[in-house]
Amino acid sequence: MIAFEGVSKYYQGRPAVADLQLTCREGEFTVLVGTSGSGKSTTLKMANRLVECDSGVIRFAGADIRQLDPLQLRRRMGYVIQSTGLFPHWTVARNIATVPELLKWPGRQIARRVDELLELLGLDPEAFRDRYPHQLSGGQQQRVGVARALAADPQVLLMDEPFGALDPVNRGMLQQEIQRIQRRDGRTIVLVTHDVDEALLLADRLVLMDGGRIVQQGSPQTLLMHPQSPLVTDFFGQRETGLRLLALRQVRDCLRRGEWLEGCRQPLLESDSLKSALSQFIASGCQALPVVSDDGAPLGSVRLEDVLNYQGDDDAAAD
Repeated sequence: MIAFEGVSKYYQGRPAVADLQLTCREGEFTVLVGTSGSGKSTTLKMANRLVECDSGVIRFAGADIRQLDPLQLRRRMGYVIQSTGLFPHWTVARNIATVPELLKWPGRQIARRVDELLELLGLDPEAFRDRYPHQLSGGQQQRVGVARALAADPQVLLMDEPFGALDPVNRGMLQQEIQRIQRRDGRTIVLVTHDVDEALLLADRLVLMDGGRIVQQGSPQTLLMHPQSPLVTDFFGQRETGLRLLALRQVRDCLRRGEWLEGCRQPLLESDSLKSALSQFIASGCQALPVVSDDGAPLGSVRLEDVLNYQGDDDAAAD
């Protein structure tokens, strides 16, 4: 979908990005992670020509982006930043409609799309479409920013530290919404973050950058279990590797199907992470907990010993 072929970008003679070789595949959630100044935001901005590369080729759907009109290119790529950039004197509905109006969509189609996106992102259209940005919380503003980026149904969604200014509760809720949208639509998403846990939670493909270069890329499990350098180990925190691996696995991976436990214990959802399950085991003091499906049907149980001993599959070959 987006391919960087030997791409470099220099500022004052110094490389912000150097000889970048990277492919963001169609339908995949690619997360660029690294310390400040690692080149991840510059990489994202080069994808939609907000920043022009100095050498190399960037292809979008097979075409050299230098051969594409920048405005047309950006309309095919939704873009979300940390500060939402909403127009303060426009209503929520008009902010979301920005690109469809530029594309001269019919008014009724725009109105339907606005309401559809508000519902998708957990905002009641009747309550929110006529509000102004200053009447929204930070989390609500960020949701509207995502809705605006999705309004014209772009092929790719680019996200640059989109949740960085949010409190932990809103951050977690919006991460879940983005995951749900990506899984529902199979949308191609490229996200930049400095937050390790966010990167591990969201990524299909994780790309660790340092000094404008890719240090290692692959699945989150691969980078945690098979770091190719001390830098990778240090970045993800060797002492926290076990907990981070549990956060990538779900209760269904340890499910003892059909082994139902009666009683008043709060059941786990099969889609809960094993890290969340471990927290519930500690809080409850139990050695085993019941498990239900996401729609509430009894499935079986999980034992604390299974969570603590879970190793999972070595999926390095999947990369």
